[in-house]
Amino acid sequence: MSKKMVDAGTLKVNRYILLNDEPCKIISLEHSKSGKHGHAKIRIVAVGLFDNSKRSAVFPANSKVDVPIIEKKTGMVSAIMGNTISVMDMSDYNTFELDMPEDEELKSKIQEGVQIEYWVIMDRIKIERVKSS
Repeated sequence: MSKKMVDAGTLKVNRYILLNDEPCKIISLEHSKSGKHGHAKIRIVAVGLFDNSKRSAVFPANSKVDVPIIEKKTGMVSAIMGNTISVMDMSDYNTFELDMPEDEELKSKIQEGVQIEYWVIMDRIKIERVKSS
């Protein structure tokens, strides 16, 4: 798996974290001060990158948490077959198939011959944006 461990105290909003083995984007982060005998706590609210479901978690500030390693790559749409897209990677020219994204704005921009930016996150692929027409 492509992940690394970081201190929970170093996390920031709009960064990424693994909650229940699902890569998520942090949308809210609260630090609470330590008590007389306790440790500082961090409350995280995040949204899943693939399923768009909201998740929350509480960690001690000095604990280690998993963060996904995101590979950002460029590809070209070579064919559209119904709800499936054939994409060719621009660096090694491998071809693979993806499902059409659910975002309507992104879906309307995808045509044959356009360059897209896609992310590889824990052996799963997500189309992030259309780079050029």
